[in-house]
Amino acid sequence: MILLLSVKYYFCNKNNITMLNNFITKYSDKIEGTISCFDRVIISGSLSSWGYAGAMKSYLLNNDIKIFNYPIFAKQYNEQIRERVESICKEQNIEIEHIRSPKKFDKQLNIQKILDKRGYEPGIVKVYTSMEICDSYYPDRENNLPVIKSDTAKCIHYYIYFIDKTLGLCFLKIPTWLPCRVQFYFNGHKYLEYKLKNSGIEYQTEDNAFVYISDYQKAQELSDDFRSQDLHQWLDIIINRYIPFLKTTNQRYNWVITQSEYATDIIFKCSEVSREIYEDLVFKSIHSVKPENIATFFSRKLAAGYEAEVGTKYNKQIHGSRIKHFMGANSIKMYDKGKKIIRIETTINDVGEFMIFREVLTRSGKTVRRYARMKKSIYSFFDLGKECRKSNSRYLDFLASLTDNSDGKKNLDKVSGKKMENNRSYKGFNFFDKLDSDILRVLLSGEFNIHGFRNKYLRMRLKYKLSSSQVSRILKRLILFKIIKRIKGTFKYYLTKLGKKVISAGLIYKELYIIPSLT
Repeated sequence: MILLLSVKYYFCNKNNITMLNNFITKYSDKIEGTISCFDRVIISGSLSSWGYAGAMKSYLLNNDIKIFNYPIFAKQYNEQIRERVESICKEQNIEIEHIRSPKKFDKQLNIQKILDKRGYEPGIVKVYTSMEICDSYYPDRENNLPVIKSDTAKCIHYYIYFIDKTLGLCFLKIPTWLPCRVQFYFNGHKYLEYKLKNSGIEYQTEDNAFVYISDYQKAQELSDDFRSQDLHQWLDIIINRYIPFLKTTNQRYNWVITQSEYATDIIFKCSEVSREIYEDLVFKSIHSVKPENIATFFSRKLAAGYEAEVGTKYNKQIHGSRIKHFMGANSIKMYDKGKKIIRIETTINDVGEFMIFREVLTRSGKTVRRYARMKKSIYSFFDLGKECRKSNSRYLDFLASLTDNSDGKKNLDKVSGKKMENNRSYKGFNFFDKLDSDILRVLLSGEFNIHGFRNKYLRMRLKYKLSSSQVSRILKRLILFKIIKRIKGTFKYYLTKLGKKVISAGLIYKELYIIPSLT
């Protein structure tokens, strides 16, 4: 059971409601509630004194062990791990099953079959072994001096599946060969379920999702109260149970985030409405989400030199469909979960892609606060949760603008007709005029939505040789028609709410309805 500490890390629930406001407001009469929490989480652990080749070499030298005796040194710990795991399984009458073809064997499916018979009482469910590739070291000579180098090898891996009172179904993956980098998995929905039960809040679940919660506000507060310190203590307790040599070698595991999924579930009152809205959102997302929009979801700019893949994929699955927008190793997806839930889920495989305001140790030894890449440590869960929730919210905000076509179409007349100011006529914007269309499309780009834009930025993005004065006249028209606004005391401009709705509706109406009907 996780130990509770006095220091709490929490998310601001009020901010969550605000960020989801555009989408929630539009469908408020159709939505029963929303809940955001971590879903699938994978954490990796490496030994403090043996985590990399240089550390292993230092350990051997400090303990008067010859470098070329490393294989003998490592083998004794291999045997200790196997003896400890097999001893625990024997005590609890758990059979260890060896998997000869790991790629063909579905562990999750078999575990579910066992749970259907066994039930969900805390304790070990099943232990599998398989021969797999692992990280390794080997002794060598470099400049006529003995060194330890990194390598790969094959060894027995233990997959220990168990039910934890707090976290539900978890598994621990333990390789038996040094440096013995382990993996731990749990599901955030199960953690929240435990909290709801302890708090006396009624709920119903289907397929790893909440279809009903009696108090969504309180449930969100419980979800946001995610303590990394408690998780760290729990991980140390469980790993000490299976790795016997931690105390004798005076070391512990350093835990980092390998993969995490953060889900925002929109629970609708009616499955028919949920299906109708979802199908409409998917259709429009496929045609409307551009690479620069995807960058916006992750609070980034799509730089000209960005080399990783950015795009959208749509998949039909057995239980429904899914649209996935990816940028490098990270992605955000939308899919129908159950009968009346639309899930927005940010998947993070590289937490370093997020830039956050944190303490940084400079070369001079001083600690300063500035924007830097997020650390992979499990103590980044607080910041990671906030960033993932913002990503989900930006995507929902984008979806809200796509689906708000009724108001957008009504406002198209406002920006397409002429206007007079100081006895001067200004023409409206024509979505079928090449220059006007390109201007409006550029204004909707992700980086401008986050950071705003200036005259020169607009000139750089447009594929026309326009002077500064020509762009100034364009900006004047945009301000006059209330498509953009200027920040007082600066030369920076932002899209207005009207501008977002009108441009989004105009482009969608043109590309998805008018043009297809003409072909």
